[in-house]
Amino acid sequence: MSGAKWFPTMLLISIFQLITFVQIIFVGDTVNKTAVFVFVVFTAMEWLWSVVSTLLFKKSSLALEGIAFFLTGIGLVVVGSTNPSLLLKQFVAVIIGFISYVALLFLISNVDRAERFRKPMGVAAIVLLIITLIFAKNTHGAYNWLIIGGISIQASELVKVAFIFVGAATLEKIQSTRHLTAYVIFSITCVALLFLMRDLGTALIFFFTFVVLAFMRSGDIRTIVFLCLGAAMLASLIVMIRSDYVLRRFEAYRHVWEYPESKGYQQTRVLTYSVSGGLLGIGIGQGKLKHVFAATEDLVFGVICEEWGMLIAFLIALSFVFIFIHSIRSANGARSAFYSIASCAAGGLFLFQSALNIFGVTDFLPLTGVTLPFVSRGGSSTISCWALLAFIKAADNRTWAGGKK
Repeated sequence: MSGAKWFPTMLLISIFQLITFVQIIFVGDTVNKTAVFVFVVFTAMEWLWSVVSTLLFKKSSLALEGIAFFLTGIGLVVVGSTNPSLLLKQFVAVIIGFISYVALLFLISNVDRAERFRKPMGVAAIVLLIITLIFAKNTHGAYNWLIIGGISIQASELVKVAFIFVGAATLEKIQSTRHLTAYVIFSITCVALLFLMRDLGTALIFFFTFVVLAFMRSGDIRTIVFLCLGAAMLASLIVMIRSDYVLRRFEAYRHVWEYPESKGYQQTRVLTYSVSGGLLGIGIGQGKLKHVFAATEDLVFGVICEEWGMLIAFLIALSFVFIFIHSIRSANGARSAFYSIASCAAGGLFLFQSALNIFGVTDFLPLTGVTLPFVSRGGSSTISCWALLAFIKAADNRTWAGGKK
């Protein structure tokens, strides 16, 4: 989305959002004032960023932000139609996430400045995971939620940003084996802590990101060592998966119809209700899947299929493919190896996580309980997704004033 193309594209997104928001603003004879407020402010935020970026800062590409706004808008409407009381809370997370996106984009605009934050971010990430492991309570079988002042935080979502930041900054300038070893230890520690929290889905995402980071390293002996260590990590994961708790989560995989009222309850409902939506859906807020536990989090793709239709569901899935392709293309001409590595890692993470969610709820893969980026309800997830987008944006030379440098 460059030059004059950004205006009709943003206009089309705004019209789409107006049509969808209207369906949660007018409910019967009442007007949802919260939904009105969210729509107005969210639309203003989209257009203000578009105008400021293209006219003031002369940044000619808004494709990534356009997709993120499109997906985020869908997520807000889903929350508003399913849990109206949580709409404002979700929107606050969107605002914080967007601010994080802008702040991180500024931070990494200077690679030398970003390098200085590598160690502090790595230490902060490990400390945050350890604190979560110690103080988190068991929530639906996992210990990954930290309650601070009445606000719940999923530390692993925030650590995703640090994981890619530290990895890209380390691999961008490998000065010694000691630096590489330190990052390997950091990666193993993160994945191990996630498994101790029983957060299998996020642990798999971290491992996949680790492999992408390793692949992005130049093809020398260090890369070979890196990949061998990655294989060793995978072997360790397989051993840990054999624990009784994780095995129970996999028992219903490919056998959900044998346990329709117990282990396969969520997925049988997803499979039943999602196909009833057809191509255009049965209507926003009219579905039955929204009454199933975690409908707006883990099962949100099923809600989209049922209420919005297969066409919108396909566009959502296609959006993550585009983000990944964009991350690869941007990496090819990036100004620094830091940008190239971080962009591919972030793009791969988005694609892998969305695949886990989409194929998990439809029983093509085991249900791991990960969110659908930008769409699922969850403050920590939303903030993390917007922050991760900054890595891909920074790799695109068109991001910076004056075009390619």
